[in-house]
Amino acid sequence: MAEEGARILIIEDDRAFLDLLDETLTRRGHRIDCVTSAAAADRRMLAVDYDLVLTDINIPGESGTEFCARLKQTLPDLPVLVMTAFGSLETAIAALRAGAYDFITKPVDLDLLSISLERALQHRRLTRQLRLLEEQVKSSDRHQELIGNSPSIIRLREQISRLAPVETSILISGESGTGKELVARALHRQSGRKGRFIAINCAALPESLLESELFGHEKGAFTDARNERRGLFVEADGGTLFLDEVAELPLTLQPKLLRVLEDHRVRPLGGSREIDCDVRILTASHRDLKEAVSSGDFRDDLFYRLNVIELQLSPLAQRGNDILLLADRFIAELAPRFNKQVEGLAAPAAARLLAWPWPGNVRELRNVIERALALCRHNRITIEDLPEELQQQKPRQSRPAGGAQMSLAELEQSYITQVLEQVGGNRSLAAKILGIDRKTLYRKLIP
Repeated sequence: MAEEGARILIIEDDRAFLDLLDETLTRRGHRIDCVTSAAAADRRMLAVDYDLVLTDINIPGESGTEFCARLKQTLPDLPVLVMTAFGSLETAIAALRAGAYDFITKPVDLDLLSISLERALQHRRLTRQLRLLEEQVKSSDRHQELIGNSPSIIRLREQISRLAPVETSILISGESGTGKELVARALHRQSGRKGRFIAINCAALPESLLESELFGHEKGAFTDARNERRGLFVEADGGTLFLDEVAELPLTLQPKLLRVLEDHRVRPLGGSREIDCDVRILTASHRDLKEAVSSGDFRDDLFYRLNVIELQLSPLAQRGNDILLLADRFIAELAPRFNKQVEGLAAPAAARLLAWPWPGNVRELRNVIERALALCRHNRITIEDLPEELQQQKPRQSRPAGGAQMSLAELEQSYITQVLEQVGGNRSLAAKILGIDRKTLYRKLIP
């Protein structure tokens, strides 16, 4: 469906054809202005912010190719569609090189024109969206841990603001790579606590080392204990201790953690005295702790002590435009390491990022951007800079409700869409692969 209310300028000196275009596109929901020369177009564009320009290749006062080149310099984000006589392939290629978004051959098929217009307008919307997000990244607080404008992130920031000063246990849950440690750091930063923030992954150390790391040990407490060691509970005195992947804490250590939570005192390994420690404990897990309790892997009394309040982090794929905000922040952060002046994402690459399911969440996105920056040869990351699986990704298809089979028409549409994705939207190449001509492909794409 065409974008309702799109503002389009048409440049065409054939009055009858101009009237036809005006009537057709107005009927399809666009707002149309018509002129017959390049000079008249310039005057219009000084007064109106257009979404798209549709021009004939031969216009009074200036060629369409020259007009495209000049417009690309002054309004680089404004898409231009060029109409050219059938068979003038060299002219069409020259227009594309001059900055035109696409070309339409005459006599114009109005349905095909409508499809090209919608694609160009969609490109315009995405480009504007990217510009806005880049400005938001530039103007945002560089020390803000949680980037995003999605409802889930806005709600999460509000929760952190309310809970940070409150001395209570908080369990942070969510898929791996969603930023649980960033949430813990934000809680500490806004808490007003003067001590250190210390994080430890409970799954990263064997039980013997983890116990010593957390609670400390006295000299001679075990074979290699040649010196006394302060544990992390003591090191974090006055601050915050973040226990990541707490579901992996061995059962034998869970009673000791519960004791510290209740008494705010810790006894080092091999010690006979207890040490006071004013520590706020924050925990996180990608596993469901309730299931761990049910399976006997986690104590229920410790679970209720840790899970006074739970903060749930959404998967990245559910956060919409936050994907692009995070990508722009990573570009700004990582580009200097590669000594490259990369300004952001090209619109097609941004569309691929928005469509990807992100099983590795924010951690995966950062990895993708770092790889793309290493390969990038332009001032914006393009599809060719992305990993192979993103370059060749197929649109996610949803099965009909109740497991019903797709109709033949649905299967055909799905296959055509997949072929277009695989060839980067090149309609001529897609038509060749499908064994149909370009006009037939256009007709099959019309909703």
